[in-house]
Parts: sequence; C-alpha cells; structure tokens
Amino acid sequence: MVKAQLRAIVDAARERRAEDVVVLDLTDVSSTLEYFIICTATAGLQLNAIQENVRQKAQEAGLPRPSVEGPSERWLLLAFGGGIVVHIMTKDARDYYDLEGLWSDARKLEFLETPRDPDANQTETTQAESAQAE
Repeated sequence: MVKAQLRAIVDAARERRAEDVVVLDLTDVSSTLEYFIICTATAGLQLNAIQENVRQKAQEAGLPRPSVEGPSERWLLLAFGGGIVVHIMTKDARDYYDLEGLWSDARKLEFLETPRDPDANQTETTQAESAQAE
C-alpha cells in the first residue's frame, strides 16, 4: 500500500513537471520518519501547482490530508501523518539545504517514469520491488 501511495505522489509531482524527484526510505535511519519525497520546482507558481496535484493524488491514494509547512516561494513541505513527507523546493533551496546529503544513509527508491501514452506497455518497478524479486 505504501509503495502505491509513494508512486501516486511521485507521478503527481512529475505531472506538474517537477524535476529530479527523489524518494528516500528513512525506515532504517530514523525512528520517527519513514519516507521523504524531494523534488525541484523552477518557480513559485510551479511549486504551488505541484503541491495542489500532490495533495489531490495523495488523498485519492488513501493518504490523510497533509499538514503544510510554509508556504514560501522557495520550499513547501507536506507531511502526510508523519510517515511520508514531501519537500517541494526551488533549485537554490534544494542545493542550500542538501536534504539528500543530510540523509545520505537513507536508501533511495527508484520509481520509473510512467509512460505518457496509455497504450504503451511498460512495467513499473521500484528498487525495493526488484530486490524482493531476487
């Protein structure tokens, strides 16, 4: 269920042209957090568009209404019950705060981009799903 929720958030961010979407699995490195999703928006308007789409798709995927930190023109944080936290940041803020560096011990989960053509027949996997299959 969590993987489907993460997938919904990643896809929602990408639908609004978020760049460099990264999912960090914090379950082995934090006692209070489970997943960070970090993405880059090129401007304040795009940041809001990403945030609105993520909120809508996350709720459709069964996540609770998020608490919102910010908003600012550089960084917006959506916390879905503490387990999943979405960081939508401008490139400058992302470089400055370097969340991936701070949480470098966390495992990265890869979500392949879904095809835009609904008739395309590609499979979606995450690193975790691939590892389970081995």
